[in-house]
Parts: sequence; structure tokens; C-alpha cells
Amino acid sequence: MKHLEVSEINANHIQLDYHSMASILEDQAWHGIDEASWKAEFPYIPKVRFQIAYSSSHIFVHYDVEEEFVKAANIRPNESVWEDSCVEFFISFDQKKTYYNAEFNVLGTGLIGYGPAVKEERSRLEDKEILKVDTFSQVRTLNGTKTWQQILAIPVEIFGLQLNALKGTSAFANFYKCGDSLPKPHFISWNFIDNPTPNFHLPNYFGKINFR
Repeated sequence: MKHLEVSEINANHIQLDYHSMASILEDQAWHGIDEASWKAEFPYIPKVRFQIAYSSSHIFVHYDVEEEFVKAANIRPNESVWEDSCVEFFISFDQKKTYYNAEFNVLGTGLIGYGPAVKEERSRLEDKEILKVDTFSQVRTLNGTKTWQQILAIPVEIFGLQLNALKGTSAFANFYKCGDSLPKPHFISWNFIDNPTPNFHLPNYFGKINFR
């Protein structure tokens, strides 16, 4: 199981655009999303990495993606964003009994679910809650190479937490990149998943993150 130390940052009074948000994360370490747990069936592996930090009120996740195809067909909260060029962040605050799955396509269209790993017992957050997550994205094609970046600013209230609740605590999480309906489907993660078929909803394979 991988471990990650997450630093606290001051995001007050920052200008709300991609470059300004990226600047407050520039000192944070980059981590690879490069575990291809189902490489035999899905050999295509895009280049993906992420940064993570937190403040008194938010968790920030910054993704950097290079992939052959970029797609964003879903435009409303809780639509099938995993079929698009999609990045995902799953986190559990109760020792993996329950967890949140936050999934966003390149447009910033989001889906957030909550509950135990049993699919029938999970539920989706309401649209108005999902829209509290601010996203900052940019897309480029240079010499035929497509790259895109996205920052998620996730209010801790989404997770039922109070302000300043994260400092000194630990959680379990995994970070993913997928694209189920792309010309080259792929399913990659930060922490390896030992399962015969693609499934991100396996909290036993979450890594540990410490909010220092």
C-alpha cells in the first residue's frame, strides 16, 4: 500500500483561474497514476500524474494528463463522465467502511457518490452539492500531442467535515484516470488493484494519505 503526505497551503485571496491555482501548488510533489492493473486487456497507458494539497476549507487535486484522444460528451452533474477523458479521486475517512468517489471529465463535469463498496448501497450527491466543486482546466494540442490539466477544489463540507478538520488526520484514497468509451479504453490508478476485471470501487486497495 502506498503512502502520501499531504501539505497544508494557504489558498486565501487567490485569483480563480487555472494558472493562479497551479501556482499555489507548484511546490507540491508530483505522483504518478501509472498502475495498469489490467494491462493485458487494456494495454494503452496515458501519461498521468497528480499533486494534492489541502487548506482549512478545501482539498485540491491537480491532474496532468497526456493522452491520444480527448473526449467530453457529458455536460451535466451525475452523468456518465467515466466514459469521457476522466480523472477520479476516491477517499475514505472511516477506515474504508465508506468512501466518496469524485469523478470529473476534462470539461469539469462531475459525479460524486458515497457509501460502502456494495453498489446497491451507494448513493449520488445532489447536483447542487457537486457544483460546489470548482474546477480549473486547460487543454492543448502541440505537434499532434494532446495534453490537459485540471485542478479540483473540493470543499471539505462535501465530505461532511467542518473547517480545519483535516490537519493531523489520515484517510485512505486512490487516484485514477479512465476513459471507458474512448477509442483506446484505459483504467489506471495510483495504487495497484488486484482484481481480474477493471473496478475502481475496491477500497481495500486504497493507499494511505496523511494530512500534515
